[in-house]
Amino acid sequence: MEYKYKKIAENIKSKIKNGQYKAGDILPDQSQIAKDFNTTRSTVHKALNLLVIEGMIYSKRGAGTFVRKDFNLDTKYKSVSALEKPLGATYTHQANKVTSKILSYSARLPTEEEMEKLLIESDAPVYDIQRIRYMDGKIFAYEHTIMPTTIAPINEDVLEHSIYDHLKNLGLNIEGSHRIVKADRADKTDLETGIAKDKVDPVLVIIQLSYLDDGQPFELSESRFPFENSELIADITL
Repeated sequence: MEYKYKKIAENIKSKIKNGQYKAGDILPDQSQIAKDFNTTRSTVHKALNLLVIEGMIYSKRGAGTFVRKDFNLDTKYKSVSALEKPLGATYTHQANKVTSKILSYSARLPTEEEMEKLLIESDAPVYDIQRIRYMDGKIFAYEHTIMPTTIAPINEDVLEHSIYDHLKNLGLNIEGSHRIVKADRADKTDLETGIAKDKVDPVLVIIQLSYLDDGQPFELSESRFPFENSELIADITL
């Protein structure tokens, strides 16, 4: 099934790529796009959010939605890099035994940043989850995950195993993610969790916003990895 929001996103993307919308241009407002495609503003909002996640456009409150000036049309490998696939330890390491230790698990109201990125209102609670993931008994990563409670019921049994498997079992399809990969110095949490042994140790950090196939963002997370077992592999097609 191809959702209408994807068709709208592809249409706008095509106009950006062919130069109809140039870097820095403002896009038509959501009401106009909805009228052009005979759909609702919520569908348009999902389409635009998909392009935000892909790094093509950005929204400025009170001003509109613009084509990013730093979007590089020559980045042909953007959609085929393995780094863009949703990161889930159990999903991506199926040959290994992945276990979890729950550090904290609660529900609370979202911050302003979480509201904006997860497309939720101020009164929509989110799960705030902190875990250590182990690979074959060794520390693999520290994960801090924020997820709207409306996505799926989560309990400790789910957290001790795989959230992604849980979502899949509920019939939810994960479409993709926007990911930032960077290096960082070890912080207090890294030392306390065993991700780093010394404050001078480097740590690999992956920040990602993941979304379902209906365009709804379902996860905002930060994962921190020990440098000893930090390796990212991407197959690039030129």
